[in-house]
Parts: sequence; C-alpha cells; structure tokens
Amino acid sequence: MISHYPVLYHMAENGSLESIRRLGLLSTSALLDVFEIRGERRFQIESRRRPESVEIRHPEHGRALVRDNKPMQEKALGRCLIGMEPTEWYETLNRRVFFWVDRRRLIRLLGARAYRDRPHLVLELDTEQLMRRHWWRVSLSGINSGATFSMNPASRGHGTFRRIADHPQNDPVVELTVDYAVLDTAELVFAVSRWRGAARLETIWERSA
Repeated sequence: MISHYPVLYHMAENGSLESIRRLGLLSTSALLDVFEIRGERRFQIESRRRPESVEIRHPEHGRALVRDNKPMQEKALGRCLIGMEPTEWYETLNRRVFFWVDRRRLIRLLGARAYRDRPHLVLELDTEQLMRRHWWRVSLSGINSGATFSMNPASRGHGTFRRIADHPQNDPVVELTVDYAVLDTAELVFAVSRWRGAARLETIWERSA
C-alpha cells in the first residue's frame, strides 16, 4: 500500500486551512457533531443528496461549508446500489474522510464542471505516517464511491469499503478512507497548494526537509 501510493490527496474548500489545522480533517458526520447540527436539518445534510453546498455556523467554530454531492445522481444510484437504501449509502459516505491515491483522479475532480470555476485547496499527506497512526480505521474502495454519473455506474453497497486485510491484493485502489476524522492532519500534511480547475495556482505551505 505504502510503496504503491506514497502520497494521499485531499481536496478541501478554499479558506478552510486554519480550521483543518485546528480541528483536523472531519467527515461530514464529524463536522455536524462539532457544529451541533441536529434534527431534520442534520438528516437533510447527512442522509440525503446535497444538490448544492450547505453552509453551517457555530458560535465557537464559526462557519463551515459542507460540499455538495452533485456527482451522485439519484436515479443511477437506485440502479447500482445493492442491499442498501440510498439514505444508508449517503450516511456511509458521510462518516468517512476521503483521500485519492492517484493524482490524476484528483485533477479530474478539480476540473469537473461543478468545481473548476472556483479555487480549492489540495492537501498532500504522507501515506506511511497516516497508516502507522490510523491503519485500523482505514478502508479502501476500488471505485469512485461518490459518483454515479457514468452511463453504467459501478455497483456499490456494504462491500464497497474494505479493511486493508480484506481488500483483494490485485484489485485496484481508487479511494482510501478513514473513519470519522483525522484529527492529527496537521502532523501528516507535507504540502498545501491552491488550485483553480486543473491549474495549480500556488503553494501555500510546504514542510521543510
């Protein structure tokens, strides 16, 4: 795992770096917990498709943006989801922090129509250090679990995310996920850059050798 994918990539909202330094990378569920979002509003954010990003606020933590999940088309999800209801699938995704293992997939996402016209942050993390600290909470996916926009989206369900020991050795790895949160993100990141679409605008921070 480490030798094949030495770097993990995470796409974050522009302007979120200070919050990430302070709180770490939080899954949607963890973020809703921290911001004390409950009831029907939480259900709509956590258990439903988000056609647009949702702003949440907290008297102590300020403002945060929960990104949309536009690439998840409901009709297509109904065709490819096995053994789960859509609400269960959204909740499954929202309990995880996601990383790309392939830089090309990251750039493809940055260049997608929904995101290419505004800047985003890209965090690069040390796979070895993350695995040493969090391996028991790591799961792997062989598909882009948050998108169903292709003509024939891959099947998905309870078996999509597998612990490392259960992921077939010869199967592809597309996503690496960590359950709930990576609170020590600041200690694992070695570079942060700002991108607009597929163009890298600037390096914001880089760990010295």
